[in-house]
Amino acid sequence: MTRRLLIIMMNTDPRNVEELGAPFYHAAVAAALDHEVDIVCTAAAGKLLRKGVAEAITIKPGHAKTVYDWIKEAHEQGARLWACPANLDLFDMTEDDLIPECSGMMSAAAMIEDIMDGECRVLTY
Repeated sequence: MTRRLLIIMMNTDPRNVEELGAPFYHAAVAAALDHEVDIVCTAAAGKLLRKGVAEAITIKPGHAKTVYDWIKEAHEQGARLWACPANLDLFDMTEDDLIPECSGMMSAAAMIEDIMDGECRVLTY
């Protein structure tokens, strides 16, 4: 049985805050259920991995819990976060700009190989 979940955040835009909780919540739940979980943030979602960005976004107005809190919960449960190398150039970032919860880079080729080898299930947001 497949025990690995790959979450791809590419259609999730940080400007649409109501979209930001579910991917990290699902990652935290899957990791708590002992599944191996990887989250790849690409396109506009890649901005969430820049230090300070997710900390400044709350999903529900008036609540103190930030998107960064959701990210930390998923990470604490064992989910790994990966940045897209192309995003660094797109958003004028370096690896030093990434939040400490980011495990590094996952290229498009690596992501596609993971999907095609049949050893994981994929959720996209």
